[in-house]
Amino acid sequence: MSSEVNAAAEAAHHVASEPLTPTAYIAEHLQNLNNIGGPQTSVIDFSIINLDTIFWTSLMGLITVFLLVIAARRASPGVPGRFQCLIEMLVEMVDNQTKSIVHGDRSFIAPLALFVFCWIILLNTLDLVPVDWIFGVNQFIGSFGVHVPHHKIVPTTDLNATFGLSFSVLLLVFFYSFKVKGLGGFMHELVSAPFGAKWYLAPFNLILNIIEYIAKGVSLGMRLFGNMYAGELLFLLIALLGSMWTFNLDLYMLGFVGNVIAGSAWAIFHILVILLQAFIFMMLTLVYIGQAHSHH
Repeated sequence: MSSEVNAAAEAAHHVASEPLTPTAYIAEHLQNLNNIGGPQTSVIDFSIINLDTIFWTSLMGLITVFLLVIAARRASPGVPGRFQCLIEMLVEMVDNQTKSIVHGDRSFIAPLALFVFCWIILLNTLDLVPVDWIFGVNQFIGSFGVHVPHHKIVPTTDLNATFGLSFSVLLLVFFYSFKVKGLGGFMHELVSAPFGAKWYLAPFNLILNIIEYIAKGVSLGMRLFGNMYAGELLFLLIALLGSMWTFNLDLYMLGFVGNVIAGSAWAIFHILVILLQAFIFMMLTLVYIGQAHSHH
């Protein structure tokens, strides 16, 4: 395994030393750093671990916890500072949404929603880091003999990360369904809703509920992934405007000016996308958990 990784890293280093075509440029920036050191050849391969996704997801999670702990310790009844005001606004917003959606014990759900909201904001904010900075860091590290073949910094553009988040929410839905309704109540709901508690309708109710739960998990992950991946891809296309000289075109200044103007405009708009996607994910998490508390 180590020899395969080294060979793949050396091949990637050799390719990186050659001029990139526009297609290769985009492919290079969309490739994850994984345990095999090369691209994934099959659609589903559970033996491949995206190391950069794990690193940045864990780091942003720790930073989120750190910021929330600092905010809690610095909270004072006096005149709040800017940071405390920001956190209090977020807490109040999340608490109001939780009260209106979840009817039951919210002692864990409200802090969870706050953490999820702040965590996904930080994960999405990594998309604002200029795409060529990461490529430049890889080349800088390579000058010391440590070859990093690929590195994608935005975890929410990795379907593995978004599906991991969405199916974690689905596990919480099952947990609260069993906790609130009990095993018998939950199983009865599966075969009696939505068409009614008739024995001949039980198979149709069960099939529809299974499809509903699968759709919840898939759509929650795909929505976040699709929006962030599209934004990342657009950033790469804009970056190509500023990299035209690499592809033997005599449009250096046009590419540079277009890169700055288009990149800045899209980055400003993308901030709204970052916040909106985090808010939607948090709200759907609350809605799904709230449905687990309701009886049909």
